[in-house]
Amino acid sequence: MAASPLDACIATIRSRAPGAAPKVGIILGSGLGGFGDALENPTKIPYGELPHFPLSGVPGHAGRLVLGMLGGQPIVAMQGRVHFYEGYTPQEVAFPARVLCALGIKALVVTNAAGGINLGFQVGDLMGITDHLNLAGYNPLIGPNDPKLGPRFPDMSHAYDPGLLELLRQSALATGMRLREGVYACLSGPSYETPAEIRMLRTLGADAVGMSTVPEVIAAAHMGVRVAGISCITNLAAGISKQKLSHEEVGETAERVKGVFQRLLERFLPEVAKS
Repeated sequence: MAASPLDACIATIRSRAPGAAPKVGIILGSGLGGFGDALENPTKIPYGELPHFPLSGVPGHAGRLVLGMLGGQPIVAMQGRVHFYEGYTPQEVAFPARVLCALGIKALVVTNAAGGINLGFQVGDLMGITDHLNLAGYNPLIGPNDPKLGPRFPDMSHAYDPGLLELLRQSALATGMRLREGVYACLSGPSYETPAEIRMLRTLGADAVGMSTVPEVIAAAHMGVRVAGISCITNLAAGISKQKLSHEEVGETAERVKGVFQRLLERFLPEVAKS
């Protein structure tokens, strides 16, 4: 019998990086992929060399898997992700997260560039995700369920692990940075939200909005893997500032905060691996 797409991908990664299995996986969002280059003794695998792995097509997403060490702990990082708006199915969007989980990680850290909805947020803030609103109109678990991966109806009460969030708070405090906290809303994109939609999202309790992350979190929860989430507030959402929204602004802000972002992750990820 032919290997499943997930098994085939895992086998390729293990043949290319036969060292210790990673304890933590991290998905690096728009403009945040540079952190992957901080891993020691890295093995870098372009997504195109991994069977069944979807290819990133958005600027700011390098499209590469990096396995290496950080603070003496084995880590695997995804430099970039794919999105539903690129034409991928929900299952394809979630497939890379499933790959990281199947590699044996103890926890998955998801990061993204997001628009700030909370009027107390500023461009450049980092936000620990406490929960999410899936308003994208799809779910990666739709279709037949594979019981080897997880249950038909997975619980999402603690999709973002409270213990990992506390570790994130402690890491932010130790590095002297301010960490916001809030709810992340996911819409499908690729158009940015209208001012009316942002007012709706604020009424619903969202603090930040983006076009990613939630499918990966659902897949990880389905597989029983703990999750922590970090949003980089790269712009103020529509209607809050008079400036037109653009992907260039997202990249510029991510570049500006990359030092703070890297210091936080250098402290946080080894602590997650030891937890």
